[in-house]
Amino acid sequence: MAIRSGLFRTKSVEQSIRDTDDPDSKLRKDLTAKDLTVFGVAVVIGAGIFTLTARTAGTVAGPSVSLAFVFAAVACGLTALCYAEFASTVPVAGSAYTFAYATFGEIIAWIIGWDLILEFALAVSVVAKGWSQYLGEVLGSHAPIITLGSIHFDWGAVLIIAVVGILLATGTKLSSRVSAIAVAIKLAVVALVLVVGATYFKASNLTPYIPPSQPSAKAEGLRQSLFAYLTGSGGTSFGWYGLLAAASLVFFAFIGFDVVATTAEETRDPQRSVPRGIFASLAIVTVLYVAVSLILTGMVPYTALADGNATLATAFALNGATWVKNIISIGALAGLSTVVMVMFLGQTRVLFAMARDGLLPRSLARTGPHGTPVRLTVIVGIVCALLAGFVDFGTLEEMVNIGTLVAFALVSIGVPILRRTRPDLPRGFRVPWVPLVPILAALSCLWLMVNLSIETWLRFVLWMALGMVVYFAYGRGHSALRQQQPPVADHAVAPVP
Repeated sequence: MAIRSGLFRTKSVEQSIRDTDDPDSKLRKDLTAKDLTVFGVAVVIGAGIFTLTARTAGTVAGPSVSLAFVFAAVACGLTALCYAEFASTVPVAGSAYTFAYATFGEIIAWIIGWDLILEFALAVSVVAKGWSQYLGEVLGSHAPIITLGSIHFDWGAVLIIAVVGILLATGTKLSSRVSAIAVAIKLAVVALVLVVGATYFKASNLTPYIPPSQPSAKAEGLRQSLFAYLTGSGGTSFGWYGLLAAASLVFFAFIGFDVVATTAEETRDPQRSVPRGIFASLAIVTVLYVAVSLILTGMVPYTALADGNATLATAFALNGATWVKNIISIGALAGLSTVVMVMFLGQTRVLFAMARDGLLPRSLARTGPHGTPVRLTVIVGIVCALLAGFVDFGTLEEMVNIGTLVAFALVSIGVPILRRTRPDLPRGFRVPWVPLVPILAALSCLWLMVNLSIETWLRFVLWMALGMVVYFAYGRGHSALRQQQPPVADHAVAPVP
């Protein structure tokens, strides 16, 4: 029983809020609902439109990729309701990690925090490499890579991470202003894509909307989805299995709206602004994703996008509108740069919250003169730059999806738990139809998870196992909450305040 009480001790919401007043680790409150909406759109509109849509349509789902975006958006929408309630109730940095600490206890909070570290670090590095590829197109050359023997160094990816790191260290408000400019550029490019693309639209290209399934060598063995393996369908593309797999893949395009919740502590009126920022950004990007995917698959037959390297620009090139390609590349640079920035921000804020709780070295939670965790920002920048500069990710992109979905599912389950244990807490936003909506949100996340590949699941289990080693070797013994409790607390479950 002693172990159970220690591992599942919860941190009260009041304590989490009191910790935000520590002068050595105090974040500056500069953000408004408008800033949060900009952050949300900044991080979500990026790889999904400029690269993922064409690739998924050509190799996995065909024209039904637009329906896959709807499926993924429904899962995100249900989860967004849960995030909005938590963020308005516990306006503290750390997002899902902080929410889990208040509901499930320390060990689950650590699992979520470790999970988010994986999500954000890989997302920053993967998107930075995508930014580098578009930089090569704008410069009229190949991707900016230096080759030294068998070593390939992507200096373009390192460049964007360095620039973003400097901006974030300087101040969150400045980062928001830069994001606003970049968001305006990429939304203008998306509008151009829709207007020009509509002139090449042919309804016949959308037939068949769900192409017949066909065997896929790329989806065999460990690369087939867990659902396909369990149902015995084997490795297939297109058809209903392809559509379901596509929904799990394009979920990557929505990752980031939850980052809005990580900035709650830096928001002037988090009870009202955070829910508004989450819902506004998610609504905007869902409409744009569905519209772009319909236009894209209506411009050319989906088979013309079968090349695994197809992008949004491919459809325009096939229609002879090569002049659009350079404009799209500029929009992609603006779009992906803001994705890198907000994912970078989310990574530092989760680590900041974990360090402030003692689960990581507390010295990392110190803030500089600009009210930002400069030391953490530098460390995250160096790690992500090394990953982006030297590592070829390949299928590791799916690791971002599974990590996010696990966090989403636990946040959803946490809503009815906190309602039951702390009904007295003031809530700026309340999820309707509890517990039905949270249960549907968790089930939708689980559904998307089982449609990810087996190798993704295996890698995720290994990462979680490593996290358990780190927690028991360092985090559990240095936990600030454990040190605050008297020894007798280890013999009984700590009461909920």
